[in-house]
Amino acid sequence: MNKSVELLTNEGVDAFRRGDFLAARGSFEAAANARPNAQLWMYLAQTCAKTGDPAAQQAALDRLLGAEPRNLHGLIARADLAHQHGDERAATAFYNMALTSASQLSSLPPGIDAGLRRAEAAIAASADLFEQHLIASLAKAGIDGASVNPRFAEALDISSGRKSVFYQEPTSFYYPGLPNRQFYDTAMFDWVHGLEAAAPAMRAEAEAVLNSGQGLTPYVESDYSRPNKGHSLLDSSDWSAFYFLKNGALVADNAARCPLTAAALEGAPIPHIAGRSPMALYSVLKPKTHIPPHCGMLNTRLICHIPLIVPQNCRLRVGNEIRLVEFGKALIFDDSIEHEAWNDSDETRLILLFEIWRPELDQGEQIALTAMFESIEGFGSQA
Repeated sequence: MNKSVELLTNEGVDAFRRGDFLAARGSFEAAANARPNAQLWMYLAQTCAKTGDPAAQQAALDRLLGAEPRNLHGLIARADLAHQHGDERAATAFYNMALTSASQLSSLPPGIDAGLRRAEAAIAASADLFEQHLIASLAKAGIDGASVNPRFAEALDISSGRKSVFYQEPTSFYYPGLPNRQFYDTAMFDWVHGLEAAAPAMRAEAEAVLNSGQGLTPYVESDYSRPNKGHSLLDSSDWSAFYFLKNGALVADNAARCPLTAAALEGAPIPHIAGRSPMALYSVLKPKTHIPPHCGMLNTRLICHIPLIVPQNCRLRVGNEIRLVEFGKALIFDDSIEHEAWNDSDETRLILLFEIWRPELDQGEQIALTAMFESIEGFGSQA
């Protein structure tokens, strides 16, 4: 008389507990062949491991994952097996799948925590080994990865897991086909040198503004005609602005107080869009203030920073790159890519901030975008 699957399973469990792994393997194999399911394939894989048969262990785990590709215990066991036999690429793939799958679950299966911690540690160790292997291979070929090209260096960082990939994610308008470039080389723009050279004179004007405290408004202000997005610096003086140009209009009193700064901006390719651009201001960040990660509204512009009052420990992150903020040294970046800024010093940081057209947009595109944005500004507004 054939034994039931339940009886075979119970016999296998009993045999496993008393250390008779050959008997347990026979029972689990018979039960799994009679009624395949993930639990039985896992039992079988465990007994195959105990009997020193990694090929059969892998076969059982492959059957398990064929039925349930995101079974966490199966993924961890399959990764462990690959790791034990030196197949780091396979191990990393299964560990990564386990971590990804776990992150998507509202609750985790019992007993999986240790396996997930092991997966995280194994992935980190494998990334280090891969990086060492890659550097050694490049050196053997006579290549210093850090000096070939900034893009190549970034690609190595991404491949080794030290950096993530960030994409343009404008909150309002996306223009297709533009390069996903975080920071731009300022040498691309012939007008930058003049602005950097004017930094000492502009700093004197900026210091006068700070000393007076007049004309500064919160950078993020409440707009009761729009939903509150809950910005952590909403209506806060910790991050404030002193506008020269705002929503396409000259702020005459402020510009009159800083004539050298206003004049220095005239050579930059600032968009002119009724109701929207130009936009230029001093961005003032108080000590120990962090501007949280966010994305700008458009990817058709770049943001320019000319640091004028800069204590130590001021940083700007755009995507996967963090740069120090240094006096008179321009930073030009795509603000549609996630970015954030820190003033970790005990003093106030002030930069000249303005927007420019992206250099990849030709004149025809700029004209068309200007007309489109002006149309958007005029839609649905009160007469």
